[in-house]
Amino acid sequence: MSDIDIRITGRAGRITLTRPKALNAMTYDMCLAIEAALDRWRFDNAVQVVVFDAEGDKAFCAGGDIADLYATGTAGDFAFGQKFWADEYRLNNKIFEYPKPVVSFLQGFTMGGGVGIGCHGSHRVVGDSSRISMPECGIGLVPDVGGTLMLALAPGRLGEYLGLTAARMEAGDALHAGFADHYIPEADWPALIGQLEETGDAGLIDAAARPAPESKLAALAEPIDRLFAGEALSDILTILRGDDSDFAAGALKAMARNAPLSMACTVDILHRLRGPSVTLGKALDLEYRFTYRAMEKGDFLEGIRAAIIDKDRSPNWQYAQGDVPAVAVSAMLRPLGNAALNLTEGGSGMKIGFIGLGNMGAPMAANLVAAGHAVTGFDTADIAVDGVAKAATAAEAATGQDVVITMLPNGTILRAVADQIIPEMSAGAALVDCSTVDVDSARAVADQAAAAGLLSVDAPVSGGIGGAAAGTLTFMAGGSDDAFAKAAPLFDIMGQKAVHCGGPGAGQAAKICNNMILGITMIGTCEAFALADKLGLDRQKMFDVVSTSSGYSWTMNAYCPAPGVGPQSPADNGYQPGFAADLMLKDLRLSQQAAEAADADTPMGEAATELYRRFVEDEDGAGRDFSAMLPRFETRGRD
Repeated sequence: MSDIDIRITGRAGRITLTRPKALNAMTYDMCLAIEAALDRWRFDNAVQVVVFDAEGDKAFCAGGDIADLYATGTAGDFAFGQKFWADEYRLNNKIFEYPKPVVSFLQGFTMGGGVGIGCHGSHRVVGDSSRISMPECGIGLVPDVGGTLMLALAPGRLGEYLGLTAARMEAGDALHAGFADHYIPEADWPALIGQLEETGDAGLIDAAARPAPESKLAALAEPIDRLFAGEALSDILTILRGDDSDFAAGALKAMARNAPLSMACTVDILHRLRGPSVTLGKALDLEYRFTYRAMEKGDFLEGIRAAIIDKDRSPNWQYAQGDVPAVAVSAMLRPLGNAALNLTEGGSGMKIGFIGLGNMGAPMAANLVAAGHAVTGFDTADIAVDGVAKAATAAEAATGQDVVITMLPNGTILRAVADQIIPEMSAGAALVDCSTVDVDSARAVADQAAAAGLLSVDAPVSGGIGGAAAGTLTFMAGGSDDAFAKAAPLFDIMGQKAVHCGGPGAGQAAKICNNMILGITMIGTCEAFALADKLGLDRQKMFDVVSTSSGYSWTMNAYCPAPGVGPQSPADNGYQPGFAADLMLKDLRLSQQAAEAADADTPMGEAATELYRRFVEDEDGAGRDFSAMLPRFETRGRD
């Protein structure tokens, strides 16, 4: 193939990109040829190391060759692009997991698809000409080819900065950000490659490395961490617009060139990936959810038109003002069901029993079905969910399953259901309770499951009905390492993040502590808006100040209780519940029950519990969102 030179030289498998006039951009055929070579060399004892390099001094690989993607996409053929990305991501994962050393020499530009083949190996070498970046948001994509993994693992909020601005990393920056391992002067590369071919010893890279050059990005850590710490794209834009520094102005200028939908999804992906359970497979799966839809639902074709075809640099982006609804982000990142990215050959789903198909459980079960799992469900209300087989009893739903998930109203019902299903579950199966219940009930059920030879996880959720439908829940999990590992793939489908908090009961403990903070904070936020009204302070002005100052909070920035202020929230829909005040009262009561058992002094939690009790039981709060505390305070004076 004229675009790539693949051969064995001495003890090295050699892959050289040979399209210098095209900045060594990756074509689909090049991708398939590289994968085939890696598959051949995996079990070839003559190949002890794989070496990637490229001809020319301008670029290792400046990205993917997108001409075919544009041509097929504009013709209505989205399948070619979907297959291209799936096959490319499979290659990226093979490089990452390759059992032999993979060395890449990254001169000049390494961008997009170049990062996918050059930055997942075991030894990534940069020199003085190296310029690495992830500019995908500028053409209506998200950083992909596994780039979101490195962005999520970069120090502080550097990942958001690099992903949203497409800033170019020099050698020192790439080492600082985790996109490279070694700095070696480029004049030394030819001789070093020759030694690798002769010996097959990747340890020569370590010996040849020189001290890392200074990183300009490391010196900017403080403003990057401060300005890019928002929960969503809208928060980041608000913070940047409220800062009068040249750095903030430069970041806003760079972001103004990019597709807002792509940037919003980038932020969401990075936030989903951060945590102890992050893997390249999870990063690639999230990226593929976006790229699979990028032509039909996203801005990819418009981005290519403006940048490559017409070259007018004036793309007509969706959500051009930067206010991207959360529902639009969720729609791009929903699980793909049977079309989901498959990084291995074959593969089959789990057999899952799901007990409790209410407002939360039904969409969670539906997402598991969409991901290819066989789900059997039971609910006392005889609820039907598309694709979920109906069982006549909870015990029937649990029989013969790999995993049984419960989503139930309280600890008493959980204990009763556990008595029915644990005797019917197969040894080694996992019981995953996603209810919010008292810690004592969670631990009692865990002990009962362990005595029956079962794994168990208490995994209450945060994110509400919308998060259950969109697959963006956060799971707070308690249980053994083995139990969490078995449940983790399902958490990845139903949610955006899962945190293993500790042993049995730790998930429930984390949930009630989190929601005690949430309830207290929402009361404070509502009180502050009511006070601002009576002081004659404009609500929008208050939001602009607080959302970028020390009063910053999730209840202000992401779930503002004031209608027409901040991002869309239940306040903009008549306080129809996203998270009902009744449920907040339940969780606050659990927090006080736990505080009493642990002899913990929680005066603010106690006060919040009483306020929500009065709101729900004595006033008009029942059935309303928990942020409807604001209209309550609006009409009240001091007692």
